[in-house]
Amino acid sequence: MSAYLEQDIKFLAGVGPRRAELLGKELNIHTFGDLLHYFPYKHIDRTKFYAIKDIQPVDTYIQVRGRIASVQKEGVLQKERLVVQLSDHTGSIPLLFFKGVKYLTQNIKQGGDYVVFGKPTEFNGQVNFVHPEMEFAEKYEEGIAAVLQAHYSVTERLRNSYITSRVIGRLMVTLWKGMKTDVPETLPDELIKQYRLLPLHEALFHIHFPQSALLLQKAQHRLKFEELFRIQLRMLYLREERNTYIKGFNFTIVGDYFNRFYSEYLPFELTGAQKRVIREIRRNMGSGKQMNRLLQGDVGSGKTLVALMTMLIALDNGYQACLMAPTEILASQHKQIITKMLEGMGLNIALLTGSTRKKERRAIHDGLTGGSIHILIGTHALIEETVQFANLGLVIIDEQHRFGVAQRARLRKKNAEAPHVLVMTATPIPRTLAMTVYGDLEVSVIDELPPGRKPVKTVHYFDHRRKDVFEFMQRQIGEGRQIYVVYPLIGESEKMDYKNLETGFEQIRAAFPEKDGYSIIMVHGKMPAAEKDLAMRLFKEGKAQIMVATTVIEVGVDVSNASVMVIESAERFGLSQLHQLRGRVGRGADQSYCILLSSYRLSADGRKRLQTMVSTTDGFAIAEADLKLRGPGDIDGIQQSGAPFDLHIASLATDGQLLQVARNAASDILTDDPGLNQPKNILLKSNIQKQMNTEVDWSKIS
Repeated sequence: MSAYLEQDIKFLAGVGPRRAELLGKELNIHTFGDLLHYFPYKHIDRTKFYAIKDIQPVDTYIQVRGRIASVQKEGVLQKERLVVQLSDHTGSIPLLFFKGVKYLTQNIKQGGDYVVFGKPTEFNGQVNFVHPEMEFAEKYEEGIAAVLQAHYSVTERLRNSYITSRVIGRLMVTLWKGMKTDVPETLPDELIKQYRLLPLHEALFHIHFPQSALLLQKAQHRLKFEELFRIQLRMLYLREERNTYIKGFNFTIVGDYFNRFYSEYLPFELTGAQKRVIREIRRNMGSGKQMNRLLQGDVGSGKTLVALMTMLIALDNGYQACLMAPTEILASQHKQIITKMLEGMGLNIALLTGSTRKKERRAIHDGLTGGSIHILIGTHALIEETVQFANLGLVIIDEQHRFGVAQRARLRKKNAEAPHVLVMTATPIPRTLAMTVYGDLEVSVIDELPPGRKPVKTVHYFDHRRKDVFEFMQRQIGEGRQIYVVYPLIGESEKMDYKNLETGFEQIRAAFPEKDGYSIIMVHGKMPAAEKDLAMRLFKEGKAQIMVATTVIEVGVDVSNASVMVIESAERFGLSQLHQLRGRVGRGADQSYCILLSSYRLSADGRKRLQTMVSTTDGFAIAEADLKLRGPGDIDGIQQSGAPFDLHIASLATDGQLLQVARNAASDILTDDPGLNQPKNILLKSNIQKQMNTEVDWSKIS
């Protein structure tokens, strides 16, 4: 980057220390270069001016040029507003302002010539503008001519400090006019020619000041390509480096533990997908290179069994294995299932959680360092420094998106030599997101459910159908089935939601009275662990027919007799979470049902989410829909997973094809020059090393 672009943003004319502090805190703009790479979120045609007499209430933004005929304050105190009359040769129109009245009164010049930009509305039969953008016509003409005007996202705090999209645009003009040389190129000439990309300097100019719609499109293409290419190149480069320099334990033996389990203890025939995935894992762990593999499988697809058989391979080769889960409920369930499956094989399996007592904890520590414990299952407690292993050869992380990068790194460092790593998720990941967040990992997918499983029937009812739902629940209980009723629990309104849960619990108790033989339990995250475990046990043992719960049961509850999932206020859940909750039923041979209850007041996105749930049980189709609706940063767990990217202009929801092109380009370069040592690739290697100096090396973690 040039010295000009490395300057502190406070030195740009029109910024100063106060604005610089705000731009840094709110938009992460600290230098001239940061501002230059703050891209607009939309562009609007500013070539057309309307005559005031032709303005009608419309749902689009328009612009008009005129003279300020009057500036008048109306109302008092909190109800004060400013009415500004704008006139041209065809008539006049009021501009209404309800905020910043004092500032605007002092700064709008009566008689001044202004360009006004906004969305015309109608009130009491009169067309007006409410809070339009205003700029002196003279200043407007001083800008860099652009057919399409860039609009920049600003926060509420910036708007309150009068730093609007228009202000950002003016600062961009100042920045660009002060530039004496071209912005240095960041991609090799060969790559620019091969993919017919605009040079960087031209792309940056036309993203901020497009001279035509075609040039804007070309600028967006260049900048999106580079953003996606950099992510893919870095991931593939680090994967290549890891495979070259980090040797893994060579698990060549598939011996007594694995074979005995397969022939004598396997609870049911493996699906074709499970067999395929186990073969992939065996090859990977026997290659002499550290395994870093992502195992994707929809709810109920049998990932736990694959994980268990992977652990047995580690044991056959003389190493210990551990499995880390995000909650005590899930960790305890893994311990119960795995212990039951391995009963009679003479293996020592331990459970370590935050609730493990001191005496038991000491015994576990001794068993791990002495090698008498073969498999350790637990929660975050596994990453405590006091937990050491004799010879840890395999780390399995379940529901891995719930762990941060630093937590996974600490688990990996339990050995001097890097253990093999298998990360599992029951949250299907869209292809574009998997390529970007987990693009350095080998990926295995279990895309087949065990035989005999029936798809869960999903219906959406509005609140007024609750009586029908209760009657259906009664019939299911009469047939010996059990039922979940789930309420939302959202952090910002936790107290309110907790009351919702209690209210719902009382409502259900009234509809299913104890005197009629019904037993109902309530489970939520605030309960003491012992109380929660007791409630779960009652439900698992069939002593309670209805469990009223929060999303604490999203993972970790497996009751094959539960056939109905009722989700209250379903519109308040994301698609991924709805799909996870639905996965709690349908685990037995009987037909299961998911009932989505919502209010009538649904947003367009809320309606689409519920329609998607009703129309498909395919987790990957749901994940793709979720990505399109919410964007990658909002998909459950992605933010906290340590995602190695911050997209400024590309979109994983809409730029999937370009992402594949960028990944192919990165792969071709590394195939030709794995170390990026050729002169033409030195710039690319330099950029990767700069990133590595400022970020966690997540590629060596998961």
